[in-house]
Formats: sequence, C-alpha cells, structure tokens
Amino acid sequence: MGESHPTRNLAELDQTGPRSTEPRVALIHYWLVTMRGGEKVLESLCRMFPSADIFTHVYNPNAVSDVIRRHKVTTTGISKLPSPRTRYKSYLPLMPYALEQLDLRAYDLIISSESGPSKGIIPPGTARHVCYCHSPMRYVWNMYQDYREQAGPVKRAVMGPFSHYVRNWDAVSAMRVDDFIANSDNVRQRISRYYRREAQVVHPPVSVDDFAPVTGSEVGEHYLMVGELVRYKRPDLAVEAFNRMRRPLVVIGGGEMLGEIKRLAGPTVTVLGTQSFESLRYHYAHCRGLIFPGEEDFGIVPVEAMASGRPVLALRRGGALETVVDGLSGLFFDDQNVDAIIDGVERMDKFDLDVPSVVAHARCFAEPVFRDNMWAVLSRYIEALNHG
Repeated sequence: MGESHPTRNLAELDQTGPRSTEPRVALIHYWLVTMRGGEKVLESLCRMFPSADIFTHVYNPNAVSDVIRRHKVTTTGISKLPSPRTRYKSYLPLMPYALEQLDLRAYDLIISSESGPSKGIIPPGTARHVCYCHSPMRYVWNMYQDYREQAGPVKRAVMGPFSHYVRNWDAVSAMRVDDFIANSDNVRQRISRYYRREAQVVHPPVSVDDFAPVTGSEVGEHYLMVGELVRYKRPDLAVEAFNRMRRPLVVIGGGEMLGEIKRLAGPTVTVLGTQSFESLRYHYAHCRGLIFPGEEDFGIVPVEAMASGRPVLALRRGGALETVVDGLSGLFFDDQNVDAIIDGVERMDKFDLDVPSVVAHARCFAEPVFRDNMWAVLSRYIEALNHG
C-alpha cells in the first residue's frame, strides 16, 4: 500500500508487430452533464487513451473536467431534442434507437461506460467492445418499483410499457459486449442476474490524494453525511437518528429531498446543501465520522472519508462491504432504521481509530490502481489488435 504507480497510457504498450498505428479507441458514456463517479471513470479512461473519441447522448462542456473537454465529443440525436441538458432522462425510451445510429466503423476498441444506456451501440464486426458497468440501469431493474412508487399517476401509467421495452432491449444489447467489467462485486452479481454474463471487478478510481487527515485536536464532535439527497440513500434515517440523540450532524449534498431534509432537521442538524470542494474536504477531515445509511453500487464517499483519516458507519450492504473494513476503517449496522444508526453511533464513540491504517486502506482505491487493473483487462485486446 502507498507505493507509487507511474501513469501509463496507450503509447506505452507494446506497439511492435504488423500494425504500425495505435488502435483507434471510442469511449461511450451515457450523458455528460455533471462530474460524478461515472464521469471520474471516463476521465481516467481519457488519460489512458489520450487520442480516444467520446460519444454521448447529451454534452455540457461547462459541466465536465478539462481532461474530458480535450477530447472530440460526438452526441447522439438526443442532443437535438428540446432542452436535452435538463430533460435527458425523459428521453430514455428514445436512447436505444439513438445509440444504434452511431457509426463506429472507424474504431478498433470500444469502451462503454454504463449506468444509463451506453453499451447498446452496434459494434462493427472487427471491433472489440468492453463495457465498464457502474450498474445495470437501476430504473428498469433492481430499483424499478422504487422509481415507479415515487412517480406521479401520469408518469406511472406510461412507465410500465416503456420500461418493459427498455428492459428487453437492455438485456439483448448485453450480447453485443465482448467483456463486462463491474465496478464492484455487488454490481457483478447484478450483471450475472440480469444479463446472464460474467464480469471482472475493477473498483472505480478515487482521488485519494485530494484528501488528508488533520491532527486529533482539530477533529470536531459532529458527524457528517455526504451525498445526493435522494430517497434510496435514506438521508432521512440519519437526520431522524441525530434528532433523537440531540447530537450534531452536518449534511452536505443537494437533490430532490433537500427541502424535505431541511424541514426534518432538528436544532442539532445542519443542512448545508451543495458545497465547494474545499468545504467538502474541510468537513471530511474535521468530522468525528461519516454516516452512510444507504445501499450503493460501490460508494466513493466512504473512501474519501477514509482518505481524510475518518471512520465510516455504514449499512452492511452493497459496495460498502468492499470499501469499509469492519473494525479497521469503520463499523457496520445491519438494519436500515433509526435505532440501528443510534446503536452504531454509540459504538463509534468507543471506536479505537488508527488514522495511518485508515488512510493506507483508502489508497487501495487510488486512480493509478484503477489504471493498472484496467490495463490488465484491456491490454490483451490491444495487443491482439497490434499483432492481428
């Protein structure tokens, strides 16, 4: 742990043999309207393949990093529909058709980044297609009933037939993928269940070097919750638990539940909403610990907290099982309810934390580790193309 991993890109692979040029690489991403975990993966792929072209449904250059902006970006027909940057999710039923119209004949290697629809391209006969899957589309698979329950009556009436169509297309389009890479074992199991395909696991990159611990005397008494305030992450449970304990909790994040969480918050709970990166880094380093009450596919937030030297209290489900080490970098609670969180906080108060060990564990998820693991999967395709 902690050893240096030199940055590598396509030019450093063995290019000897009959082929005289680098393989032509296309990166397919669902939509580029923000910089979250999926876009961080794309950013790392851009560093690995600096000459790659990007294809996506909707593109807002002001919302992504300079690394992504340096690449040629081509959008599907979805970008020509009304207000695509804000209404793109409404156009989900049209995305299968839009993807299949992309002409990818110029490329040897296609890497799709899947959470929204992106893997459903039609690869040319000679190209290899590898899908990095953040999750099979939640809104038509494992969380379909949750989304349906939250929809209004009109939307609910059309969700059934449209979701059935997208679900069937999604399953069929999985056959167009040569290799699946899952972002966690949690997602690997979903790929097996819904697509009947095997997948290798490569955890996504986390910018652990952007975070650092502070001295013990600088750590505050408040706990912290970070993330988009949406129902499946269950921020309401954490707020209710700290209301009942009358203990300080800071909540960072925006989303559809922001107003509800502000109304629910008692006098000891501070809801900050969306914050700058500097503010986020400060609160990570100075909190007593992170509260993670929802089930995530992987979950970058706990790794960021650990990189800041802080322990994590997490629900014992999903991706947290692959990032949090019980008794080393945090603790788990088993039941997704207020009482379980309260019990967990009481156990966290007695937790014997070894900060250097927590930070060292977080480094297992650094970007160079991601790149090395991706090269291990992709290099055989690239070498076959070079010598083919």
